[in-house]
Amino acid sequence: MTNPYSPGEEAHLAHGLAGEQLAPDWPPLDHEEVSAVVARIPALGALRAIEWRSPRPLSAAALVVTANGRVFVKRHHRSVRTEATLGEEHRFAARLRERGVPMPRVLHDDHGATVFGTRDWVYEIHEPARGTDIYRDAFSWSPIGGRGHALAAGAMLARLHLAAEHYEAQQRTTHILVARADILASNDPLAAIAAQLPSRPGLARYLAGRDWRSEIGTTIAPWHDGVAARLRAEPPLWTHGDWHVSNLCWSGPEDDAAITDVLDVGLAARTFAMFDLATAIERNAIAWLDVERGDIARHDLALAIVAGYRSVRPLDAAAMDLLAELLPLVHLDFALSEVEYFEGITKRRDHADVAYHTFLRGHAAWFAGAHGQALLEAIRSAA
Repeated sequence: MTNPYSPGEEAHLAHGLAGEQLAPDWPPLDHEEVSAVVARIPALGALRAIEWRSPRPLSAAALVVTANGRVFVKRHHRSVRTEATLGEEHRFAARLRERGVPMPRVLHDDHGATVFGTRDWVYEIHEPARGTDIYRDAFSWSPIGGRGHALAAGAMLARLHLAAEHYEAQQRTTHILVARADILASNDPLAAIAAQLPSRPGLARYLAGRDWRSEIGTTIAPWHDGVAARLRAEPPLWTHGDWHVSNLCWSGPEDDAAITDVLDVGLAARTFAMFDLATAIERNAIAWLDVERGDIARHDLALAIVAGYRSVRPLDAAAMDLLAELLPLVHLDFALSEVEYFEGITKRRDHADVAYHTFLRGHAAWFAGAHGQALLEAIRSAA
C-alpha cells in the first residue's frame, strides 16, 4: 500500500484499549485506494482530499472530499466483514431510516451495490452525518458530557427500538465484533460457549490454554442464575449494540440538545430491548478507563438515559429490575467476540487478555462491589 499521508502530515494513531493512542492495527486509508472506491459511484466525481481519519481501532475510516461533496468511507478486512455480513448492517440501517430514525444514507453504485470488495478488503460509502460530531475523538467507555445529552440519547434509543419492531431478519451470520446475546440468554452459558468453539477457532485457541469454565462460570454465576428464565421471555428485537455518544451527532446547547444523526450499526444484532438499554448505560455512564479508583459510576447519567428512554417507550418496575440484573452480564458475548478478533485476526494476545480479564471478568466483578451495587440499586429505585 502506498504512503497514506500527505507531505508534512503526522502519522495516524488509533484509540487503544486503555485510553492510550497507538499505531493502528489496520493501515490508514490512502488517496489511491479511496480514489478507486469513490470511482465506483461516478456521481461523486473524483477524490480531492482525505479530510479526517477516524481514530476507531477496529476498521479504517475517513471523511473525504470529492468533486461533488463530502462522503464517509469505511474499510474492513475480509476476515472481519464480507459483502454478505456488511449487507446485513445496510439492510437494518435502511429499515431504521424508513421508520424515521435519522441516519446517513448508505450510497450505492449504478447496480444497487452498497458494498465494494477487493481481494482483501470490503468498503462502504455513507453520506456525511448532519450536525456536530461532538464526541468523534472520545474513547469508548468514556461518559456522556452531561445530563441533556443523556436524556436525548435515551429517547433516541427508544425511537430506534420502536422503528426496529417487526424487523424479522435472522440473526447475524458472524460473531466477529457483533453485540449478540446468544450466550447471555442461553440456559447454560458455559455449554453455549463450548458448542460454538468448533466454528470459532480464534476463540477456541485462546480458551484452550486456560480453565475458562471455572473463570467464566465464577464470573457470571452470581448474576445469570437469577435472570436466565426472564431473559428467555424477552421479545427478540434487532438492536444497535453500541449505543455510545460517539455514534451520535448533535445540534443545540447541551441542556436542549437534539440528535441529528445516528451512526454505525456495525455491532447490531438480534437481541432484545433491555440488552441494548443496558449496553447504553454501560457504555455511557461508567468510566471504565478509570476502574482502579472504584467510584466510576455516574448515577445521574444512567438515570437520565433511562428517563429519556421511558419518555418514549415506557418501562414498568419488572423491566427496570431486569435492566439492573443485566448490567453485570451485558458485555459477555461481545467480550468473547473481542477475544476472538484479537486472538484470531489481529494476533494480539495482549489485547485478547484485556478483553477477557478486564472487560469480561473485570466489569462483572466491579458490579459485585459497593459502587457497582449502588448503581444497580439506583436503577431499581427509579422504577
